[in-house]
Amino acid sequence: MIFTNAVVLSVIILAALCLAKIPVFFALMISAISAGLISGMGIVETMNTLIGGMGGNAETALSYILLGSLAYCMEETGAAAIMAKKIGSLVKDNKILLCGIIIVIAIMAETVIPIHIAFIPILIPPLLSLTNKMKMNRKMLSVSFGFGLKAPYIALPLGYGAIFHGLIIDSFGRSGLDITDKDVTGTNWIVAAIMFLGLCAGLLFFMRDREYETKDVKGEIVEVPEKLEKKHVLVLLSGVITVVVQILTESLPLGALIGLIFVVVTGVVKWSDMQKMLDGGINMMGFIAFVMLIAAGYANVVIKSGAIDDLVQVAQNLLGGSKLVASYVMILLGLMITLGIGTSFGTVPIISAIYVPIAMSLGYSLKATILLVTIAAACGDAGSPASDTTLGPTSGLSVDGQHEHIKDTCIPQMLFFGLPLIVLGGFVTTLL
Repeated sequence: MIFTNAVVLSVIILAALCLAKIPVFFALMISAISAGLISGMGIVETMNTLIGGMGGNAETALSYILLGSLAYCMEETGAAAIMAKKIGSLVKDNKILLCGIIIVIAIMAETVIPIHIAFIPILIPPLLSLTNKMKMNRKMLSVSFGFGLKAPYIALPLGYGAIFHGLIIDSFGRSGLDITDKDVTGTNWIVAAIMFLGLCAGLLFFMRDREYETKDVKGEIVEVPEKLEKKHVLVLLSGVITVVVQILTESLPLGALIGLIFVVVTGVVKWSDMQKMLDGGINMMGFIAFVMLIAAGYANVVIKSGAIDDLVQVAQNLLGGSKLVASYVMILLGLMITLGIGTSFGTVPIISAIYVPIAMSLGYSLKATILLVTIAAACGDAGSPASDTTLGPTSGLSVDGQHEHIKDTCIPQMLFFGLPLIVLGGFVTTLL
């Protein structure tokens, strides 16, 4: 029976624990241990397998810490605050132009200057007085962030995209299917295209004017430098150096390390402040780095337990060989996991261990398998209350108390990104 399978039961336990607001770190550990015990592995063997598998995401975790340190430097120099001031003078009353600028900045923050969501709490609060005058519904910015923060790393192997693509490649390899970054890039543009359709629909849907009260949010805004200084140029240049080194060496941790060395050597960060820089990176990205490690350990447990082979056989019998049914079932299962975990990065190692064998047994093409895993991991990220893609925008848009996390960020992103990915993505996987 499928509901007695160790993988299925552990996923149900994981979802239940996350919904009960148990921290993801503990929920993953408990679920991994549960999978081992249910499958007949002893507690000591399960723990050893869990710890042994954590190394599978060591590079990813290191990348997060180093990039977090780089993002902290950019935040401390005030480079983002200067950008907010420039944007305000450029936009005037054009809502679409503002959304376009935000999307471009978010894309850059995921790829060229990989600082992720660190710029949002600094860039957005100074712009709220402008958006209030424009009577701009902040849900337009919610969906703009949803696209800008997700589509780039899904489709492009740069910055955080290098981490995400590497996770897919490594996770597929551990599940017995060797793929290259060319395979991932050549497939995942479909996900970005679906999200672009959702973006256009969301912007049009929320275009109508909305009134907001004018409130003082000065306490949430850092002091904005009057002009672009040498340190701002250097810290932005460090992001470019990071990406260039990554491309040349195919190593994002090395690129991030070179970028950090650059900001220290050039004096942007003093020698005495290096520890502060690293602490800032750990505070900013340390949690998700550890989630990545535990997620890899979880995947190792379910693979070594032998429960996946049983699940594949059960799935074949239940699904009757129907790719369409299988696609929607697996995508919805991925949605449940990602909504709880709050990160597509953490979901990929878990579902790859389960989905790749099932997809291979049902005759999915290589592209269809990659697309299936990507959509299953990503559809719940844009909309999960625990996701950086929703927490980041809310941190900037809610500083005056007029933007609710669930109603104004999570639900719009789920409606215009999660739902289209589920509906269209499940159908497209059967055509490839």
